[in-house]
Amino acid sequence: MADSSDLWIGSAYVFLQSTSEKIVLPCLYGSSQLKSSIFRALKLAFADSTGSLNGVDILKVHCSEPHLIIQIKFCMQENCRKFLRSYRAGLFRDSLQNHLQVTLSVNDIPVEVELKAGSERLDHMLQEEDRCLECIYKEKPDRLRDEEITELEESFRSLTFQQKSNNMTPTNECRPLNSSSLPYCSVESSLPAGATFIFQEQSFVNRTLTPEDHQKFAKLVSKKWKQVGRSLQKNCRALRDPVIDNLAHEYDREGLYEQAYQLLLMFIQSEGKRATLQRLIAALEENSLTTLAEDLLGLHQSENDTS
Repeated sequence: MADSSDLWIGSAYVFLQSTSEKIVLPCLYGSSQLKSSIFRALKLAFADSTGSLNGVDILKVHCSEPHLIIQIKFCMQENCRKFLRSYRAGLFRDSLQNHLQVTLSVNDIPVEVELKAGSERLDHMLQEEDRCLECIYKEKPDRLRDEEITELEESFRSLTFQQKSNNMTPTNECRPLNSSSLPYCSVESSLPAGATFIFQEQSFVNRTLTPEDHQKFAKLVSKKWKQVGRSLQKNCRALRDPVIDNLAHEYDREGLYEQAYQLLLMFIQSEGKRATLQRLIAALEENSLTTLAEDLLGLHQSENDTS
């Protein structure tokens, strides 16, 4: 094997599969609305496992149901070694599950991972680190970075630079991964049992936002999504100016639904379990969107059921 001080290039494939029947990763990645978000989760998980956003190059993402297959390239032996140790300890899988959970706004995404280099399945030899390194080193990349991956990479880095320039707490902060170091775990805790809030003199149970809330908000908020975003930004650094205006520009062609969807997605990604129903309802009230608030709380449905 080449000395670690020399140029060291190797390649491998990571096979991902969700064990949840409701979540099919290839289908989600195939969605134009979710592709960039899932790519972001992949980048952050690889960054967590190597300590650097440049530790692993993603060359291609293959959709082969039920697997999402990621072709990766290492340009430094030390980065590959760090990844192998993280992978062996289950930290890469944990990081990926957490980043996907935030990205897709769901409570649990169980993911199975498998690592291959050529015909060798490395999961069976993870305790033999040098042997795994040798297998990866022997597999030279058979392609340049895919054009689609290049575009996703540029979009990802643009957003990362934008966050840093606005002095945000980056969700892609690279550090050794453990359950307390994930940015969305270290600052939040579960809502207190029985936590409630008052709306129209009624008491409602507070909870984290669900995919249903997310979609309903995007569908019904219409042109006022930016005003709601400015209300949410008071306690959410990820939405500080000029982020909201940038979202409006970036998703202008996709229309109001996608702009509103991306706004709330950014709120959920940055706030995690602190992205609660109470905070969204308060922002809607502040902008006189009472009907939408009532829809999210199920008040209209209740009225229809009793009529």
